Amino acid sequence: MRDLALAGFMFAIMLFALKKPFLFIPLYMYVDTVSPQRITYFTLNRVPISMIVAALAIGAWLAADRKEWRFGPRQGLILTLLVYVTWTTAHADMPVEAWVKWEWVWKALLFAIFLPFTLRTRLRLETSFLFLALSAATIVIVGGIKTLAGGAGYGVLNLMVDNNSGLYESSTISTVAIALIPLILWLMNYGTIFPGLRTVAAAGAATAKRGLLNNPLLVKAFCGALIFACLLMPIGTEARTGLICIGVLGILLLRDAKRRLLYIGMAIALGAAAIPFLPSSFTNRMETIQGFKGDESAGTRLAVWAWTWNYVLDHPGGGGFEAYRQNRIQVNMVNQGQAAETGVATVQSVADEGRAYHSAYFEMLGEQGFFGLLLFLLIHGIGVVRMEVIRRRYKRVGGEDAWIAPLATALQNFQLIYLVGAIFVGIAYQPFVYLLIATQIGFDTWLGRRERARNATKWVTAPAAT
Repeated sequence: MRDLALAGFMFAIMLFALKKPFLFIPLYMYVDTVSPQRITYFTLNRVPISMIVAALAIGAWLAADRKEWRFGPRQGLILTLLVYVTWTTAHADMPVEAWVKWEWVWKALLFAIFLPFTLRTRLRLETSFLFLALSAATIVIVGGIKTLAGGAGYGVLNLMVDNNSGLYESSTISTVAIALIPLILWLMNYGTIFPGLRTVAAAGAATAKRGLLNNPLLVKAFCGALIFACLLMPIGTEARTGLICIGVLGILLLRDAKRRLLYIGMAIALGAAAIPFLPSSFTNRMETIQGFKGDESAGTRLAVWAWTWNYVLDHPGGGGFEAYRQNRIQVNMVNQGQAAETGVATVQSVADEGRAYHSAYFEMLGEQGFFGLLLFLLIHGIGVVRMEVIRRRYKRVGGEDAWIAPLATALQNFQLIYLVGAIFVGIAYQPFVYLLIATQIGFDTWLGRRERARNATKWVTAPAAT
């Protein structure tokens, strides 16, 4: 039954895409995020569905869509990164494993370069954001329900598939779920596909669409429940990165809060009220953030980072994908329990090898060297700056453009939360993040194109008006 439902859903979108070819783009977002071929038993997992949908999306755009060839600077940086990672893969220290990773990285980067060309209207932008949010929600809602049902635990929470990769990895989904909350809030307030309260108020009761799915109260209730499910993900996965991301989210939302003291007081009160309901395994694991010297995971992570830095000093160009597999580390663990009981702590040396980076920054540094890390920082840094520019430019603009500044803020908040979470998770090439970055580039490019068109219209009409 699940196979038929997933296959039927995708087939229905393909039928709609025959009339509206752009729908192949959000369909690819869904396939790339949810990976339905990994959920089904015998239908979709027998065909390369991701490659087929990607080919349909690009082919439909080439054949039937109006072309917008403006190539943005960040698209150029992503293209440079794609060429560079291909070169480092050809000279990788671990050639077999490196080509395996390259097979999915190049697809994510290439589609991120292509996607902004297709986003030439507000409706297309909003459709992309909506599909990204709902695709991630497919995983988040399952995780939230299982967390409430008592199925939480580090490495225990099952998110539909028994595969620890992509968004199904615990720390990754915790980071992405928290980072998505600002975008969900924007869709709830300013979305037009499923109108929120502000959208209906701006359009007027006479022009607002009617129907069950267009009921603003229902939209608000669903978005509120989805945000709650996102907040449950760090609890269900017991990923410490998620707790840090919640703290970053609280600080970022404080920036636009009208009553900041009230906001801070409510946040503290809600946090204190939630503590008694948290499972003891979660609180015990969160306490290891403070006592990292006695935590093997944290100690190993620091040792891997030190090994990576020393490795890149000898290999400035990096070692290619999966270079971490050659590391050999020694970790000194402090017995915190014994120190609390006797006052004397013993140090135990633990040897390990082939440990992953557990950091997007050290992942880029170890695999692509200083140049690769520079490209990574530029791609994200320029995005943060551009969203701040748009945010300030449209901050006091109302009317039909009132949605622009909040969207820029939501995209900037997503990126900042991701960049903080990426300190502790190896998600430098996460396809979902690159899809959202590409959509952010499309938003920036669309605004620039619209402003140039408006300025050109002013220059043409000014003499006639005079």
